[in-house]
Amino acid sequence: MAEVLLTRHNGAKDSHTLAFYKSVGGYAALDQALNMAPDAVIDEVKKSNLRGRGGAGFPTGMKWSFMPKNPVDAQGNPKPKYLVCNADEGEPGTFKDRLLLTQHPHMLIEGMVIAAHAIGASQGYIYVRGEFYHEIQILNAAIKEARAAGILGKSVRGRSWKFDIEVYRGAGAYICGEETALLSSLEGRRGEPRLKPPFPAQVGAFGMPSCVNNVETFCAVPTIIKDGAAKFAAIGTERSGGTRLFCVSGHVVKPGVYELPINMNLKDLIAHCGGVPGGRSVKAVIPGGASAPMLRADEIDVAMDFDSLAKAGTMAGSGGVIVIDDQTCIVEAAARLLKFYEHESCGQCSQCREGSHWLARMFNRIEAGQGTTEDLDKIAQICGNMAGQTICAFADAVTGPALSTIRKFRAEFEEHVRLGRCPSKPEHYVRPHDHHASARL
Repeated sequence: MAEVLLTRHNGAKDSHTLAFYKSVGGYAALDQALNMAPDAVIDEVKKSNLRGRGGAGFPTGMKWSFMPKNPVDAQGNPKPKYLVCNADEGEPGTFKDRLLLTQHPHMLIEGMVIAAHAIGASQGYIYVRGEFYHEIQILNAAIKEARAAGILGKSVRGRSWKFDIEVYRGAGAYICGEETALLSSLEGRRGEPRLKPPFPAQVGAFGMPSCVNNVETFCAVPTIIKDGAAKFAAIGTERSGGTRLFCVSGHVVKPGVYELPINMNLKDLIAHCGGVPGGRSVKAVIPGGASAPMLRADEIDVAMDFDSLAKAGTMAGSGGVIVIDDQTCIVEAAARLLKFYEHESCGQCSQCREGSHWLARMFNRIEAGQGTTEDLDKIAQICGNMAGQTICAFADAVTGPALSTIRKFRAEFEEHVRLGRCPSKPEHYVRPHDHHASARL
């Protein structure tokens, strides 16, 4: 098994403090990076094959290189550049950022300061999910320690370069995990995605060039600088290096966050977590957060890196692995997911606003035994009018669980229609009233 890079000190007493972090070599990578030219830092991150751990999997070094060197406004005045950390962890099945923020806040700060040096930013923001009150307290305490130690502030490590970090608390909207919606919210506006281009590297926070990365992505940077890109790249695949934090939940004996090679086999990962309890077997797995298309049990002998999962017709996403056992009604599971997406659509694009609502109603109706065979075909038609038709990828995310469950478990849906009820429930089971079940499009 590969070396653990980010979570080796999990559970250690006071691991969130500056004193502990420095005692295990923390901030040595920052001193190394500050003695390197910014472009050299970016090249090192490129060589590591680090890809963004937030979901899209875009190469991190490449993203940093898109930042303009010396941007100026129309009057020729220098523009500030901003660095933004996306800590708005809201994808169902994902809980790794919460672990890093709680246990290793200084690793995040060190990664951000190194990134700021590389792109020339003078101000950083950490946009944190609103419900993370405890994590925000820990983070603010760590930032205060870093300022007192000269790691943040007007003179970073005694140099003529200033960089500071401000924590911004979100309000719990799922859509603000999308980087442009996050930037809108950070500016104090409604959290709605923006059209791209322009990309944040050109027009980001407050109209200035900005770079947005996820918590785990920043936390991987110190080890890349300290131990070298080659060591990081040697773990994983040719196009995707390092370890990854997998959040394993659902029907496994030992759910939790596991740091493993990014190309860990999914079947082996489930076994690593103790397998399915009670002697039951796997029916399906969501491999990358709720928006990732489901895999059947016969499809889980696959590596978990971005490219392998894309080839398998799904995605690595946020690293949230949800295991579903053979006793679970897939129709009910899908209906729950679509109810979530119906609630979380920001409503800006009609295809997404109406489509997510229609899908939630149809899945709920089928699960209640009131669907028709025509509904199954209509679902595919609705999804076709959503994916790729909107400002952001939210609509695509909605179609992931909808299409994959209909296509891979169609017989289960058809049985609901034929029986007029959920076959996994007693024949005379009466579901609590739900207006969605009886309403039709």
